[in-house]
Amino acid sequence: MAHNNNQDASPNDSHEESSPLLNNHPKNEKQSNVVDGKASAVAPTPQKSLAAVGWTANGLPLGHGSVMGEPMGRTQWDSSLCACLGRNDEFCSSDLEVCLLGSMAPCVLYGSNVERLGSAPGTFANHCVPYTGLYLIGQAFFGWNCLAPWFSYSSRTAIRRKFNLEGSCEALHRSCGCCGSCVEDQLQRESCESAFDFATHVFCHLCALCQEGRELRRRMPPPGFNAQPVLVMIPPGEQAMGRGA
Repeated sequence: MAHNNNQDASPNDSHEESSPLLNNHPKNEKQSNVVDGKASAVAPTPQKSLAAVGWTANGLPLGHGSVMGEPMGRTQWDSSLCACLGRNDEFCSSDLEVCLLGSMAPCVLYGSNVERLGSAPGTFANHCVPYTGLYLIGQAFFGWNCLAPWFSYSSRTAIRRKFNLEGSCEALHRSCGCCGSCVEDQLQRESCESAFDFATHVFCHLCALCQEGRELRRRMPPPGFNAQPVLVMIPPGEQAMGRGA
């Protein structure tokens, strides 16, 4: 009987050994190891959940681009909201231009910001003309520019998401510890940051446009700028062939 059992088991063993390409799928059940005749239960190795991974404002995981998988922090704005004259660096002349445009012609500054953000020539008029209409209507009927911020605040949100900049809600949480519940939740934080962007454009509209203009001029080239290398062919000079004596 034992000989027959061994013969019956041998085809099964040979069948299992004859399929080395089959993957042995691990089970989630507890495994048991026998040590000195006693069975000890071994719990499965816990795996990290993808739900615990945070995300940036533009949809990238916080560990994106990090070799060690460490969270990637927010980037600070290059200048503060009230730094109307900008900074004393190589962009100081551009900062003065932005300040003058924001004070005298905010429609031109807003159109140039959106055109530089989109990196596509021709979008200036599509944003400058509607902004000018809303600006004139607000000044005529309400006495102040109360309609244009509803149209222009989305550019601030786009800049913040594109460069992963720190928002007002995160800045308040970092400085005074408030808005903790909004910062922890991803969706609630983004909606809170969008509300802060709108409030910034309503109450500090010109300062917000100037800050966005200074940020874009330091981070992005002018629209239509082609930075591709150009191959220049230089013909060889005249060569004199020496004659043997």
